[in-house]
Amino acid sequence: MTNLVEAKNLTLRYGRSKTALSDVSFTLPKGRVVGLLGHNGAGKTSLMKAMVGLKGVDGELRVLGRDPMRDRTALLTELSYIPDVAVLPRWAKVSELITLMSGLQPQFSAERARQLLRRTSVGLNDKVKSLSKGMVVQAHLALIAAIDAKLMILDEPTLGLDVISRKSFYEMLIDEWCDGERSVLISTHQVEEIEALLTDVLMLDEGKLVLNLSLEAIESRFVALSHHPEAADAVAAAHPLLRYRVGGGMPAALFDGEPPAHLAQGGQRFRPSLVDLFVALTRKPELAPDRA
Repeated sequence: MTNLVEAKNLTLRYGRSKTALSDVSFTLPKGRVVGLLGHNGAGKTSLMKAMVGLKGVDGELRVLGRDPMRDRTALLTELSYIPDVAVLPRWAKVSELITLMSGLQPQFSAERARQLLRRTSVGLNDKVKSLSKGMVVQAHLALIAAIDAKLMILDEPTLGLDVISRKSFYEMLIDEWCDGERSVLISTHQVEEIEALLTDVLMLDEGKLVLNLSLEAIESRFVALSHHPEAADAVAAAHPLLRYRVGGGMPAALFDGEPPAHLAQGGQRFRPSLVDLFVALTRKPELAPDRA
């Protein structure tokens, strides 16, 4: 199976006034780490819920070759999912959670879970209620990553964690789960922290897919250009996606494609960050940086 997910013209509405997803189409090949980016309310969680059979959608959706709504029970034995409100029972010991998972998930390996937990400061006899939030998230990932699945779906997995806990989470994910065959779909607002981990980006804006590219394709398609303040009018006339400032207050502009030659000659090209691209394609006045 080349594509683990195939989505075509997905639309999801809540009542008559709210459209969560609008004509969304994409594929997710194996061996990829995909960032699902978007503002609050952009449709990220709705898309993930549709992929695991928690929400019905119009259009065509196949996950691991299955219809998520019709084949949800079978599908959930082949993928791993951590929702944005994931919790572990506070009364349970970690060892008891391993026993519970062994009985619930046929693809779960108790030995693998214990091996992954050795990377953390979480003990088998620790109760969930005694763990910090970061330790709970680490334990949760160890349990989920011990499932022999082909696809992992993570909805804001590090929400509310400090930077050290977030770094530990992603190191464990990449080191212990990604093997070139499995794929991960991660929804997060910490764009700058996961950019180096990603192979691809899906970007939603008000339910519409505004970007679906690999990181390599993004780097070749989008160009950022710093320029002297005197060139501001000429840059504005070229209609860049975004005008903003970089280190030291230097004006810069982000273009979809090559900037006009006369601007490129007088400016300094650099690779745009995902954060800058995110602002450019999903621009909200309250989030946009100062204009040049």
